[in-house]
Amino acid sequence: MKDTMILPDDGTAGTLVGRAWIPACADSIAGPGVVAIRADGVYDLSPQFPTMSGLLELPDPAAAVRATAGRRVGDIASVQLLAPCDLQVVKAAGVTFASSLLERVIEEQAKGDPAQAEAVRARVLELLGGTLADLVPGSAQAMKLKELLIQQNLWSQYLEVGIGPDAEVFTKVPVLSSVGPGAEIGIHPKSEWNNPEPEIVLAVNSRGVVAGVSLGNDVNLRDFEGRSALLLSKAKDNNASCAIGPLIRLFDATYSIDDVRGCTVNLEVRGKDGFVLRGESSMRQISRDPLDLVAQTCNENHQYPDGFMLFLGTMFAPREDRDHPGGGFTHKLGDVVRISSDKLGVLENTVNTSDRIAPWSFGLRDFFANLAARGLLR
Repeated sequence: MKDTMILPDDGTAGTLVGRAWIPACADSIAGPGVVAIRADGVYDLSPQFPTMSGLLELPDPAAAVRATAGRRVGDIASVQLLAPCDLQVVKAAGVTFASSLLERVIEEQAKGDPAQAEAVRARVLELLGGTLADLVPGSAQAMKLKELLIQQNLWSQYLEVGIGPDAEVFTKVPVLSSVGPGAEIGIHPKSEWNNPEPEIVLAVNSRGVVAGVSLGNDVNLRDFEGRSALLLSKAKDNNASCAIGPLIRLFDATYSIDDVRGCTVNLEVRGKDGFVLRGESSMRQISRDPLDLVAQTCNENHQYPDGFMLFLGTMFAPREDRDHPGGGFTHKLGDVVRISSDKLGVLENTVNTSDRIAPWSFGLRDFFANLAARGLLR
């Protein structure tokens, strides 16, 4: 894939920002910096906006970026893009689509065994009447269904957050640990049933205001979480298990929260074995509005002074058999995962095991030391 193909279908018509590794120059050492992507190249905005978190705190980040010239550091093909967030906490909302809700229940009922999934799926769908697509979480109808499922001994913690009033929102990975486009993504070496989760990721500031949008891969280990929901941290948080990018599209006249509500996220997985998997996740089918998920994340009970990135969940849960009938889908080393949306671009990563990927070593101490050495702390 050509590097320029990471851009949205409308190119640089919107306000596109990200983070990149800025090469050393005559008066500065190398380091991560906030950049703007424009028609004629990539521009370093670090002297004006040392952190992405700080940029998103401004009343109108898009206007601030347009008003800042910056220093051109190259074209997009020559710049190493990083995950577009820095100081923000990475949060994720789970079980926000009916189809993924059913798959979480199936994982739990099958105790993480993919061979049992089809039989469990048939039973669950029969008892649920086939679909939950039109059910509004927290509604009277949803509470009535809850009572029925309890009577049928089918109630699940996943159904609680899927159709109950309170959303599941968890911390995905530590600050600065997300990887960007082109990087390897990590699967735990002991996992035998896992998949990508293509999602919309909101960039939210400390006031709970959504400033922009990116794409993400909430890499998931179905066998670990299926054995016990208390293994969620091991299922979700491993070396390079979170990819975000390629950029953040800031809200402006070309893109708004209504565009988020109507967008589709596409997925393609290509394996070295010739296997190809395709799917999509339509935000029109989400069971909770994106702004409701933001409000359930940031409120009077929980604040994020540096802002946060919020994965909105996915309706994609692959069921295609890869190796043998009834075995379902799981990743293999070298799989290329391509997540895209027409106005947000393309996030592409290659699968490896988390113990083989280069260790994450550039943490907050290094980040602030680097900013100080470049004279960017103020």
